Amino acid sequence: MTTTALLWQPSPERIARARLTDFAARVAAASGARVPDYASLWQWSVEQPEAFWCAVWDYAGVVGERGARALVDGDRMPGARFFPDARLNFAENLLAPAAARVAAGQEGDALVFRGEDKVARRIGDAQLLAQVSQAQQALSAQGVVAGDRVAAYVPNLPEAIVAMAGAASLGAIWSSCSPDFGVQGVLDRFGQIAPRVLVTVDGYWYNGKALPILDKVAAIVAALPSVERVVVVPYLQQSAGASDDLAAVRGAVGWDAFVAPFAPRPLEYARLPFDHPLYILYSSGTTGVPKCIVHGAGGTLLQHLKEHLLHGDVKPGDRLFYFTTCGWMMWNWLVSGLAAGATLLLFDGAPFIGRGKALWDYAEAERITHFGTSAKYIDAAKKIGLVPRKDYELPQLRALFSTGSPLSPESFDYVYQCIKADLCLSSISGGTDIVSCFALGAPTLPVWRGELQCRGLGMAVEVFDPDGRPLRGDKGELVCTAPFPSMPVAFWNDPDGAKYRAAYFERFPNVWCHGDYVEITEHGGLVIYGRSDATLNPGGVRIGTAEIYRQVEQLPEVQESLVIGQDWPPGEVGDVRVVLFVRLRDGLQLDDALAERIRQHIRTNTTPRHVPAKVVQVTDIPRTKSNKIVELAVRNVVHGRAVGNLDALANPEALDQYRDREELKT
Repeated sequence: MTTTALLWQPSPERIARARLTDFAARVAAASGARVPDYASLWQWSVEQPEAFWCAVWDYAGVVGERGARALVDGDRMPGARFFPDARLNFAENLLAPAAARVAAGQEGDALVFRGEDKVARRIGDAQLLAQVSQAQQALSAQGVVAGDRVAAYVPNLPEAIVAMAGAASLGAIWSSCSPDFGVQGVLDRFGQIAPRVLVTVDGYWYNGKALPILDKVAAIVAALPSVERVVVVPYLQQSAGASDDLAAVRGAVGWDAFVAPFAPRPLEYARLPFDHPLYILYSSGTTGVPKCIVHGAGGTLLQHLKEHLLHGDVKPGDRLFYFTTCGWMMWNWLVSGLAAGATLLLFDGAPFIGRGKALWDYAEAERITHFGTSAKYIDAAKKIGLVPRKDYELPQLRALFSTGSPLSPESFDYVYQCIKADLCLSSISGGTDIVSCFALGAPTLPVWRGELQCRGLGMAVEVFDPDGRPLRGDKGELVCTAPFPSMPVAFWNDPDGAKYRAAYFERFPNVWCHGDYVEITEHGGLVIYGRSDATLNPGGVRIGTAEIYRQVEQLPEVQESLVIGQDWPPGEVGDVRVVLFVRLRDGLQLDDALAERIRQHIRTNTTPRHVPAKVVQVTDIPRTKSNKIVELAVRNVVHGRAVGNLDALANPEALDQYRDREELKT
């Protein structure tokens, strides 16, 4: 790989103040390990996993009993167990900083919420503790006990965090979807896990419009016999205290009525084993019914604390924002910021409302220190010419997180040119499967154009060729060769673990194969070229889809694109040809001249193998609810095959544009 440009270098003062620097010094003092730089610290963390994860536990001040053993069967994947003697409660750790501030008379904001320009709320530490106490008591009175499921069909509201913490304090398992999911999409998820309680809203706001959902809620509950109580938050202010509005929903009660009988009191926490289930998350479900991925309380907590404290440099009093919905794992990641002592900034709605400035208005007004979003948001902001550094004062902003898809080198440039020059840009990557990251940022490392800064501490990430041999300076499969705490504890309804093993361990025995097509760079960072199963193979040469997206989306005429490999000739087992679909700026039409400019730009900046045989205009790109484009679904449609689960898509109607295209028949 050619050397990329250095875009940012932390100052010596910043490096000295970083929690990562402090952590490394403590490791050296306690263990005698020589860890003078990040590379040596990473090496120590994967060679000494027991010592490393114990050090993270102690450094983060995890509340609970750690027990004598840190790792059992550490040579088995799956099968390794971290801290098998530990007892802890996730909610207790989540709320410990708020409780400490209240006890010290230093109460501040715990949560700040904006729902577009319609709703604004602020919840202090004492108020958060009181609300979780009421939710805990109400759920307990409803009969919820450890192991029961509490599901939520909600926007990114404070009540989502309150209800989750109340459920987790009892040892119940939390699972959530965003309210833009259709009825079948929700049933495909919650129907598998049989929740006892469903928390929802009367509706939500998007792009200035009120979108009521109680009709969908009624249909969902009618098909979920396990649900005994539906708790409705009056987000649209249409059902506040109005029981008639809830009459059509079996077992429904307003949020206020649900918690009102219970006066706030000191919280009680069920301390449970390290691997006690905390969350059920879902695979995208674009190829069938979503897999239900069960994550444990201890592994989620320890991994998130590591990522927030060490990789994100989140400190007490920091103000952490991530643009996410409750249907994306980044919501779960964001919530854990409470355990790091941060104030959480929540936003629900359309990010580009207010001429694209809504999130930056929020960042300036609330003095956000850590701003998280998707790569697609950054690319869209670049396309519309948004220049936050010109319009806003952002002196507190230290870090910008990006995930969801690979961040193009041009978007790296945009961040430093148009948002802020002195900023740790952390392009991070992991997934729902691990509710965390394999590749992360680090406040002590430089940022190189187009590269994720580093492999995560404690994560034995390597790149394998198809035969399972490690690669350096070449593209291959992202793997993890040793266990880590946030591996799923199980898949739901998978008693013998066959589905779990098939998902990650069939390709390379005893090695986690993640399904990303990546490269480890000369700087120790990573470049992600796309999903392995979407990789193109024209002439037998593997090409990551992100390599083409990075070139196409530089062109001002192109809003976004999607690329697949089409079997060609059709109906034969042979080669594939590259087909590029483009969504152009409003009012533009694809003609031969523009198609040739696109091909020429790709050819000049990559190789002739990357050049699409066909360039086709569409007006919409299909994507999942978490905003990831779905190359596999489009590939199936182009080849006349069924798409497994349309309800997993945010815009399934977009697929119609890819079916029976005349351009693809010759």
